[in-house]
Amino acid sequence: MLEMIGVGPFITLPLVIAAAGYRLSVWAWLLGAAIAVADGLVWAELGAAFPRAGGSYAFLREIYGPDRAGNWLSFLYVWQLSFSAPLSIASGCIGLSSFLAWFWPGLDGAPIAALPALHYANFAAAAACLLVTWLLYRRLSVVTGTAWVLFVGVLAALAGVIASGFAHAAATGGWHMPASPTLSVGVALGGLAQATLITTYDYWGYYNITFLGSEVRDPEKTIPRAILLSVLFVSTLYVLMNLAALPSMRDAAAHVAESATMRVQLVAEIARSAFGTWAGYTIAALVMWTAFASVFSLLLGYSRVPYAAAQSGNYFRFLAAVHPRHGIPHRSLVALGLVASGFCFFSLQQVITMLVVTRILLQFFLQHVGVMVLRVQRPELKRPFRIPLYPLPPLAAMAGFAFILVNRSHALSGLAVAAAIASSGTLIYLVRAKRLGQWPFAAALR
Repeated sequence: MLEMIGVGPFITLPLVIAAAGYRLSVWAWLLGAAIAVADGLVWAELGAAFPRAGGSYAFLREIYGPDRAGNWLSFLYVWQLSFSAPLSIASGCIGLSSFLAWFWPGLDGAPIAALPALHYANFAAAAACLLVTWLLYRRLSVVTGTAWVLFVGVLAALAGVIASGFAHAAATGGWHMPASPTLSVGVALGGLAQATLITTYDYWGYYNITFLGSEVRDPEKTIPRAILLSVLFVSTLYVLMNLAALPSMRDAAAHVAESATMRVQLVAEIARSAFGTWAGYTIAALVMWTAFASVFSLLLGYSRVPYAAAQSGNYFRFLAAVHPRHGIPHRSLVALGLVASGFCFFSLQQVITMLVVTRILLQFFLQHVGVMVLRVQRPELKRPFRIPLYPLPPLAAMAGFAFILVNRSHALSGLAVAAAIASSGTLIYLVRAKRLGQWPFAAALR
């Protein structure tokens, strides 16, 4: 839940309403939740069957064979994660720095005249990323205690936005759905798809527990429970937040083209309108807290993936080291933290599309097909958790992801980015596999 409730919902809430319209915005959150549940069931079955560090890395190797195509696909997954994980972490830090502008209006200023695109906010985001890396550089028991403290702030931020929205509505004549124009079916579906793409990004993180599979107590029960309950709780909070904000967001569409700072101020403005200036500052501070907590959880989980790949000999061996005192994969942690700090010098809008498209094509689809392949090839495999109504959930998840990919604007550019990552990763794998005598060169060498 720490990873799911990050910077996303507070910045993207007005974008969801603007894309889908007032009446369909709630359906975008519900459709996103349905896709998350269908996809989460796939993660739950695989996570319970293979409770190991690395999540998807371990799944893909097992499904497609560690001595066959699984070796390539698992390497390709870690390769794309080397881009998408730092970008995801950086997105939280970039959002945090934009919230900071509520307290420091000059944060959008450019400290270097020759580089006008470089702002103080970029440096603040990079500093936040380095701070999270430092906090995670310790024993997991200490990290767990820190996570609980951060989670209290996350719930307080959501509760504050929800309470402020309904209080503001009550003070202005009661809750009501704002009037909206009638749209054609085609336009409505296109807007719903675009909004669902955003809500899908906001839900991502329910699978974080699988990255820590080897460190989870009673993983056969804990992993499915964590995935499904987190989606249930978070979707309830998101829908309530959307309903609370609707009466106060009549002009959301007018702010789509404005800066991330203005979109954040819309969320804080709801609290200010309901309870006064102090409430606006409080919500802005809590949202910053929430963004920090999300980055904390993201970096914790993703740092285990390159480590797991390197430990099995299918990635750069330098990242396989474990800290002698803390017992954590410290090199993998620091490497991702440093790369994410570099990505903090891009805009938030530049990373979301690449994250969504790349992960759907190079990770989620492979697992949806894979869980069905595994049922056919290894029916005897012990499955502590089995997908109910199989095979409908993986098919529904694939259909939902395809719906938002096909209907989004500039779809080809996103597909091109994913293709470039896949091609470069495959080329590196083939060169490395030939040198090490791995698939597909192993048979020829023998």
